[in-house]
Amino acid sequence: MSVAIFSEAVSGTATSLHDVGAAAAHWHPVLNSVALGDAPQAVQLMGQAVVLWRDAQGQPRAWADRCPHRGARLSLGRVCEGQLECAYHGWRFADTGRCVHVPADPEFVPPASHSAQVFAAQEAYGLVWVRLVDGAHGVPLFAAESDAGLRKVHCGPYDVATSAPRIVENFLDMAHFGFVHEGWLGERGRSVIADYTVQTTATGLLATNCRAWQPQSHAQATQGAMVEYRYEVTAPYAAVLTKVPQAHATAEAAWRESIALFICPVTAESSRVWFRLAVADLDSPDAALQAFQNTIFMQDQPVLESQSPRRLPLDPRAEVHTVADKASAAYRRFLQSAAITFGTC
Repeated sequence: MSVAIFSEAVSGTATSLHDVGAAAAHWHPVLNSVALGDAPQAVQLMGQAVVLWRDAQGQPRAWADRCPHRGARLSLGRVCEGQLECAYHGWRFADTGRCVHVPADPEFVPPASHSAQVFAAQEAYGLVWVRLVDGAHGVPLFAAESDAGLRKVHCGPYDVATSAPRIVENFLDMAHFGFVHEGWLGERGRSVIADYTVQTTATGLLATNCRAWQPQSHAQATQGAMVEYRYEVTAPYAAVLTKVPQAHATAEAAWRESIALFICPVTAESSRVWFRLAVADLDSPDAALQAFQNTIFMQDQPVLESQSPRRLPLDPRAEVHTVADKASAAYRRFLQSAAITFGTC
């Protein structure tokens, strides 16, 4: 992986590939697909200012948000005939990133050096994903997406002033249910976490046999129940939980639910978060399902933003642990072994 200075981030500090580390070779969500229409969109990923736009075939393109001519933001421009036009001098760039037209010198044939910096982009799960450097990793797997019996709903994005790894670790943590989510996902008097199983995987970890008592485990719950959880870390900043409550505790027969967590690491200490729900409820309006998820995450957010440091410590001596934390401890070991340094300390 070469070391090259990125263009200045919105924060005003430059980011290098060395600082970003191995996370740059993974795919990260940056925008809802429906938000990317005819006009260019500015986003930020790992300190890098990125412009998103759609080519003549409607495919998303992601480039450094900097014109190679005089450094203007390409996101201030427009899309013309399948090309991106810079707002400053009207230079036009083909979908390959190559400049193909300079209005001030129309006979000039721009060489390859007159090109925008191009990143890989694709769409999945209703989101636009970007990868800053080449890598062998695919978009994080969400197996429930292919289950035709489950309805898919987006929640978010949520902007959070903490690192992506802190958010993943919170997602894996059941011991906070009775305190942060009291009356919803837990009760103080029933906060004991029984032993569960954690195993390492190629993408992170798998935690099974996880159980927690929950007064209202989901939007359609009719009473409290013991809920079985299964957690899987599917990428450094992505995870999926599947939960099944006791049958008597839900209005829907054979209720099952999977929730994917997808995080854009905007900077090392700030993130944008999406949840992708796959639920057996085919009748409730989207707003009702989203309202439940909003409530839960709004309870998490102030605690997440209070944690110090905002970057996740990987030194096992930096914070103390108990046996209930073994999923998060395994996650920290995975990040270390995978050389994921962005958002960690």
